[in-house]
Amino acid sequence: MSQSTAKTGGHETSFLSNRRTDKWWVEPILTGLGFLCFVVYTTWAMFQANHYWYDPYLSPLYSPVLMVDPSVPGAAPLKHAWFGLWPDWWPKFLPSSPAMLILLGPLSFRTTCYYYRKFYYRSYFMTPPGCGVTGVPQKKYNGETKLFLFQNLHRYTFYIAVCYIVLLAYDAFISFFRHGEFGVGVGSLVLTLNVVLLSCYTFGCHAWRHLVGGRKDCFSCTAGHEHLSHKGWSKVSILNKHHMFWAWVSMVWVGFTDFYVRMVSMGVWTDLNTWGGH
Repeated sequence: MSQSTAKTGGHETSFLSNRRTDKWWVEPILTGLGFLCFVVYTTWAMFQANHYWYDPYLSPLYSPVLMVDPSVPGAAPLKHAWFGLWPDWWPKFLPSSPAMLILLGPLSFRTTCYYYRKFYYRSYFMTPPGCGVTGVPQKKYNGETKLFLFQNLHRYTFYIAVCYIVLLAYDAFISFFRHGEFGVGVGSLVLTLNVVLLSCYTFGCHAWRHLVGGRKDCFSCTAGHEHLSHKGWSKVSILNKHHMFWAWVSMVWVGFTDFYVRMVSMGVWTDLNTWGGH
């Protein structure tokens, strides 16, 4: 063992040096590409600013509808807009897209999520790209105390995410009613499943588990640790155990839900439903 290696605890110090024999690079590449695809699609969908509504389905990327431009094809009805028509002062070079006003909320929750931080630190910043693999050399490591200080807001963005769950649950509920008539369509099921998956991801969050657990770091350190908060913590831990799975499947389904509404609104796909007609 060289002297330089010995000083670093037996770890190689050159870029991407490691002693692993498995294909450690597969995971950071796939997760990085997967998330990049989602970002590209949602950005594209946001700038389209059209075909996000098909009665009674609303794309989750455009919920809630703050303002609408009735001249846009596939736009939501004016009665669904919280603040009415799109304002005249809106810059002409930007599309009149409701998604531009609301995507920052759920995005703030995902980007500060403990799991997402793990994978994009590895995939995009290579700090490090894998366990036991040397990443980008850093003269001084500051963790999340300076540039990424905003990551500590995750516990607060959780409340924002819960608000969106409520909004999307309402959208899923009204998707079973067309002109006041109850019915079921494929779109209704797609929107409902979207809420279920997002709820599993949101309420499997570490911040929620800590909150349910009474914000304690050690149950066995206090008397009567088998109380209600511990039982609740245990239940949430069931979802938390598969947090990575819920993170990915909910993210993919959000994109698919928008795509489904868009395809039906454009007339490319036919929505099978009990109301009759398309």
